[in-house]
Amino acid sequence: MNASVRLSASSLRAHKRRFAGTFLAVFLGVAFLAGTLVMGDTLRASFDTMFGNAAGGTDAVVRSADAITTPGESEGVREPVATDLVGTIEKVPGVAAAAPNIQGAGQLIGNNGDPIGGQGPPTLAGNWITDPELNAYQLAEGRVPHRSGEVVIDRGTAERGDLKIGDTTTLRTPDPVKVTVVGLATFGGEDGMAQVTFTGMTRADAEKYLTAAPGEAATIQVRAGPGVSQQELVDALTPVLPKGVEAITGQESAEENTDMISGRFLSVFTTLLLVFSGVALLVATFSIHNTFAIVVAQRTRENALLRALGAARRQVTAATLVEASAVAVTASAAGLAGGIGIAAGLQALFPAIGFPFPDGDLVISALSMALPLAVGFVVGLGSALLPAVRAGRTAPLAALRETAVDTSGASRTRAVTGLALIALALGVTLTGVLASPSIWLAATGAVLALIAFVVLGPVASTTAVRVLGGPLDRLRGITGGLARRNALRSPKRTAATASALMIGVAVVSLFTVFGASLKATMDQTVARSFAGDVAISAPSFGAGGSGLSPRLAGAVQRLPEVDTAVGLGRGVAEVDGRGRALTVTDPVALERTFDLGEIRGSMDGLGTDGIAVTESEAGKQHLTTGDKARLTFTDGRTRTFTVRAVYGRSELAGDYVITRDAWAPHRTQDADTLVAVSFKDGVGTADGKAAVEKAAAQYGNPEVQTRDEYAQSAAGGIDMMLTLVYALLALAVLIALLGIANTLSLAIHERTRELGLLRAVGQTRAQVRAMVRWESILVAAFGTVGGLALGGFLGWVLVEASDGASDSAFAFAMPPLQLTVVALVGLTAGALAGLRPARRAARLDVLRAIATQ
Repeated sequence: MNASVRLSASSLRAHKRRFAGTFLAVFLGVAFLAGTLVMGDTLRASFDTMFGNAAGGTDAVVRSADAITTPGESEGVREPVATDLVGTIEKVPGVAAAAPNIQGAGQLIGNNGDPIGGQGPPTLAGNWITDPELNAYQLAEGRVPHRSGEVVIDRGTAERGDLKIGDTTTLRTPDPVKVTVVGLATFGGEDGMAQVTFTGMTRADAEKYLTAAPGEAATIQVRAGPGVSQQELVDALTPVLPKGVEAITGQESAEENTDMISGRFLSVFTTLLLVFSGVALLVATFSIHNTFAIVVAQRTRENALLRALGAARRQVTAATLVEASAVAVTASAAGLAGGIGIAAGLQALFPAIGFPFPDGDLVISALSMALPLAVGFVVGLGSALLPAVRAGRTAPLAALRETAVDTSGASRTRAVTGLALIALALGVTLTGVLASPSIWLAATGAVLALIAFVVLGPVASTTAVRVLGGPLDRLRGITGGLARRNALRSPKRTAATASALMIGVAVVSLFTVFGASLKATMDQTVARSFAGDVAISAPSFGAGGSGLSPRLAGAVQRLPEVDTAVGLGRGVAEVDGRGRALTVTDPVALERTFDLGEIRGSMDGLGTDGIAVTESEAGKQHLTTGDKARLTFTDGRTRTFTVRAVYGRSELAGDYVITRDAWAPHRTQDADTLVAVSFKDGVGTADGKAAVEKAAAQYGNPEVQTRDEYAQSAAGGIDMMLTLVYALLALAVLIALLGIANTLSLAIHERTRELGLLRAVGQTRAQVRAMVRWESILVAAFGTVGGLALGGFLGWVLVEASDGASDSAFAFAMPPLQLTVVALVGLTAGALAGLRPARRAARLDVLRAIATQ
């Protein structure tokens, strides 16, 4: 073993440049992984501290015991509690103070007229709690609100909206309310709670605008007296609370808030980053494996001489593995330092782009250090394992051979195995997306397809390079022909080099196709379901935004240009024990403005005790017209409704429809999510839209869009998602390019004598550079074409699997322009990767190159 270590050390010292690409591939992958883990730990700890500080004075929270949770939402809707309970609670021994916490949706308008927030995190409004220990927000500047229309806002919201004390603006609740900023607040020592916006009002204003009726609050905050623990306070409160109301400790409430705001966001965010770290490391695996495979191939004679001099197989294998271990350990250690640097950079960068990364030191856990180090070592060593075993099997007689012939491109076993894997992948995938929809089967088929592409790579590379390089003979003459022959020389090497780029391009293509399909689905949904002329909306997603005023649809309906205006509100209820979202609207106007498909029964007879259900939901609940359904609302009341209509399509209209009169007794803060408008005959779109915009300006100035504009804006978040994906995948593509450059550099070292002979017989330096660059482009073209094919297939699988798992009909779309850009980027990247190796090849000294053994 000592001899193997000495041999590896001398080899590394003599050939440091050989392993530069391997070092960088491991370094980048480990740095990305370590940075993700450190950033996640830091964010989680910062949010824990922030919520802990904010809730430090609240020892107990009184709230409704039950919550109704609809599919796709983790946070349920709770019934309000009566503010009269405050008096009862204050009489309980051990209670120092209690205050109602009235909370609802409220979106502020910034100084530039645009709404603040609404793109994910909640936009909250509530009463300003005068007890500073019970209030999660602390007054930092100005004063508390005393009169109607006065508000305190968090400092972060004020900065984003360019608002200051004394400014007057509009608060959408969703009815527009004119408010004056009289104070600025902080949350847990920070300017705000992440991107959440908060507006603190007087208690009277909060009851007027945020609740269905006075005397209701979301929760009641309670502070304990001296010497009373949080659990003792909860135990004292529980006997005096009415049925359906519970008390939890302040610590439990803070933990729930942390999970709600930071836990869900962090889980999605860090999972996304970890997935891309995995993609980067997978690409790095191909690059590392290829580097060691080439190095071992170049050392065939050297290893054979060692075997002839008495070295055992395990010594030769061990020498290669020691080299790999040394590179993996040093690169992983450097990657850890790089990951901490990435996390520190993001901590400084996030506030600049609008995401307030909490202040404080980076949190570096043992797991965040050990896991990337272990992954980097395993990737580096595992990637070199097969080449190391191959090195150990080198026969002593190989020292007498000049070259070894690579026959991987003509391997019948590889071809048969690859074709069998493709057949299996297609069978499993088609079963998972068509026969019996299953995301797991579809995912298994996708993984098998990736493996099949890798196995078939050397076989396919021979044909692909001949086809892709065919025009080079005519366009570039002998230089192009030599480039094509060099790429064909080692099919396995060409395939392994291209595979790294293929995976990066495949993932980019996958998300490009899926994003285009989501847009096409939205276009299809709007075109098929929405029969109106314009839509009024308050663009937002997630828990953000405040919605539209329920009075807006009536105001638009009164315009002389308008035939029908219908608002779609949202409610929740348990239908026969299952939480479901309800569409609250005028069913007759809904039928006139939306295409609901075939309707059994009648939409105009719902009244206060009727409900309409989609065909798919009726099938799940075993309902038909005339059947009874029991609905339990958030106020705890249960009512029996009669199914009076079953309609075909749910996309924009939802699965359950009830009238506003039926919802009114159970509503909390009422809001519409969309108002659809149809014009009278003869009214042009421009004239009608202008009239609607003028009417809507009185209700917070929401956006008025044509059908096409509404479809585009509804899909606007997809472009933002794709931009993030492309930015993250740039790392994987960078690693793939390093692999191509490293392979070409090693290949040039291998062909030193050959290049010298070409120069000796008249090839110019420019021709040498062109030959190497075109070889790089051919390898990149093979990887790009394979990646586009694989990514298109996986995109189709993802769309079809989503279609099978959802009630909505997904549309599959292949965006030619975007995929062409991806292809051009792949080819350009190949040309860039070949620049440095081409320069090195052109600078070789002719006589020394010819004399090289």
